[in-house]
Amino acid sequence: MTVALMTGATGQDGSYLAERLLAEGAEVHAVVRDDTTGEEPLAEGAVAHSGDLRDADGLRHLVESIRPDLVVNLGGISSVATSWAQPELTALVTGASVATLLDACWRLHDEGAAVRFVQASSSEIFGHAAESPQTEDTPLRPVSPYGAAKAYAHHLVGVYRMRGLHASSAILYNHESLRRPETFVTRKITRAAARISLGLQDTLELGALDAERDWGWAPDYVDAIARIAGADHPGDYIVATGTTHSVRDFVEAAFRAAGIDDWEGRVRTDPRFVRPVETPRMCGDASRIRRDLGWEPTTGFDQMVRAMVEHDLRIAEREIAARR
Repeated sequence: MTVALMTGATGQDGSYLAERLLAEGAEVHAVVRDDTTGEEPLAEGAVAHSGDLRDADGLRHLVESIRPDLVVNLGGISSVATSWAQPELTALVTGASVATLLDACWRLHDEGAAVRFVQASSSEIFGHAAESPQTEDTPLRPVSPYGAAKAYAHHLVGVYRMRGLHASSAILYNHESLRRPETFVTRKITRAAARISLGLQDTLELGALDAERDWGWAPDYVDAIARIAGADHPGDYIVATGTTHSVRDFVEAAFRAAGIDDWEGRVRTDPRFVRPVETPRMCGDASRIRRDLGWEPTTGFDQMVRAMVEHDLRIAEREIAARR
């Protein structure tokens, strides 16, 4: 039986991955903060361990006591906007904690244990990318504290892999699902489209509408993480669709799914939501994971947005019913 240790198990990706690992018969242990407000409940059957990614000694002790076969790091600050407001915290929980986890895994490896490590990296490591689409060999040029912390962690994975650890990075491009927290712009858009269509709010305030992203379906990306974890050889793998859409495209698709065609008059641009430095276009080349691990995305952009809007419509309808 595989013994897996996860961080971020109550986040969007972590909740899907924990459910998958448990269904496959794994013993799943999860590092869980005491305050998980707004996140998914821990998957039934997983073992919770109260912890903090800033607590290096606590993380090392947890790895030493559980002795996992697999460690998947999905935790950390996941918002670029938050990283600008709290750069030091971002450096600790998104960057330095990866050094702690990798070192703890190396110690098990050095004792003869067959332990694997998978890091949830991010397209934000490329920042102002020198090429498009980006590949695993594209130089890292982050433009935010979040991207810089992820880049540091990404390099560390490579360092420990060269040392002999089965350590891999899943370079995840933007991906969404019904479990995306409302603090993210995509969920903000689908929630607003649903509420505006039902008369619960009038307008939506956003930052830049022209930024382009490579958006995919979160369960597909979790499938990629699982494939990377089980691969014969460690490596870095871009997980992306290879197709870009602008924030404007996302807004249009969301309002269309909610039955609203004339969305322009309902959306306002607010400078407060514009990033200090924006990455204008991100597009990933997932040829390596398609070729080596047989991964393919299953859900297209419009289908993804529609599913999110329909979910938010159901929530809004329940809100209306509760007011009666």
